[in-house]
Amino acid sequence: MEFSCSMADKNLEIAGFMAMYNKNYDEMASYIHPNVCFIGPLATMYNKESVVEAVKNFSIFFKKFTTSEKFSSENKVVLILSFDCPTHVGTFRADSFLSFDGELISRIELFYDARPFEKKKTRSLLKIKILDIHSNY
Repeated sequence: MEFSCSMADKNLEIAGFMAMYNKNYDEMASYIHPNVCFIGPLATMYNKESVVEAVKNFSIFFKKFTTSEKFSSENKVVLILSFDCPTHVGTFRADSFLSFDGELISRIELFYDARPFEKKKTRSLLKIKILDIHSNY
């Protein structure tokens, strides 16, 4: 069942995610509350600057993303997302639960299987350690 929200809320969601899709981080930041709470599989953050930086870092992992479903009620929105990532990750799905304070996103809960990213992070840390070991010889 899909709940409706005001046209202004729909436009804000679309504008915010289009800014993310187009990697326009300044515009995206304009839709985020200064004290936003972000909860995800790999991190929890409590301010806009940290969230925008995390989105910048996360966006290097995907080529594009699509929103396949959206459910909303009052000041809450759930988005079902698909991310097209490089071959080592492939396509993965995520759910984003957004809460709004007025016209700004005040809370983001992101749900996805983080294992592909943890593997990449582990491989990157391993490469750094190997390079560090070799530089000491």
